[in-house]
This record gives sequence, structure tokens and C-alpha cells, in this order.
Amino acid sequence: MRPRGAAILGVFVLTSVVSAAGCATAAPVATVPAATVAPTRTVTPTVNQTRAALVAALGSHNLILTDSQAPIRPAEAPLLAGAPRAVYQVTLPKDPDKGFIVVYEFPDTAGAATAAAEEQAYLATGPGRVQTPQGTVSVIRQVGSTVVFYQWLPGASKDPAAPGIQDSLESLSIGFPVAN
Repeated sequence: MRPRGAAILGVFVLTSVVSAAGCATAAPVATVPAATVAPTRTVTPTVNQTRAALVAALGSHNLILTDSQAPIRPAEAPLLAGAPRAVYQVTLPKDPDKGFIVVYEFPDTAGAATAAAEEQAYLATGPGRVQTPQGTVSVIRQVGSTVVFYQWLPGASKDPAAPGIQDSLESLSIGFPVAN
């Protein structure tokens, strides 16, 4: 090949590589906002007391509660969305991606009651309803200055122990029923 032909071929190859690189698109990068994961701060004594109440209530149905770092963010009204929280999961062998319970902490019982009532009202509105599949059961309980929140879809449940979670939670302190 002549030197001029080699130069033209080199320019062609370089141009093709640069052109192809300019047309290529990067693979989408999935990002999870920091707000969707369980908090990294230490759980307070108040949340530990609520966790102990959860363990006792769930134990009556032979259910086991574990700590979770799963990126769980259920449908939340503003007060719950802005509150410190801890995420737990009930062990469901036939449905290992379900059984999440979120405990939100507030400065006092009045704040927790206000947040629970706000969540109850929010889930009955259009914006709250579109965030969950039809038939989702929401359990909201106030335990002292914490709010316990659990959602599940009975029609899609694969584990026969799943109804026991709702039954257990409904025995805790003050309830805020949500119409389905």
C-alpha cells in the first residue's frame, strides 16, 4: 500500500471510531435516592421498644422479624416521608421479597398521632391510591411516639403465613384503619 493510501485509511479508521463513539449511548444507570434506604443512623431506644413490641406481637403467630437494609419506600404522606425510620422484614420463606414493616419516629405521641392520621387520609386520596395496587391492605399503628406502617396485597401473597403479619400488627396500640 502506498503511504498516501495508508494515511487515508488511517484517517478513515480514526473518523469511524470517533463517529461511532459519538453515536453510542451509555447504558442507563439505575440510581436509588438516598432517602429510599433504611437510615444509617443508630436506632433510638424508642424505636427499639417498638421493635420489641413487634417481635412479641409477631411471635404470637410464629413469625420472625429481622432488620432490613432493603430500599423500601411505601406510599407516604409528607410527615412520614420526612421522619427518621427503621425498616424491618418478617421472614416469609415462600415470599422472600415481601413482609416489610417500616417504623417512623416522632418527637412525641402527638406528632406520631398527627402523622398516622395524615397517612390514613393520604392513602384514601387519589395520589395515595395510585401508588399501590388495587386491593392493597394498609396497616397503620401508633405505638407511643412511633408509627408502624405495613402494606400487603392478599390476592398476590404466596406465603400462607402472610395474613398473620396483619393480624399481629392489628393487636398493637392505636390503629388508623384505611378503607380499601
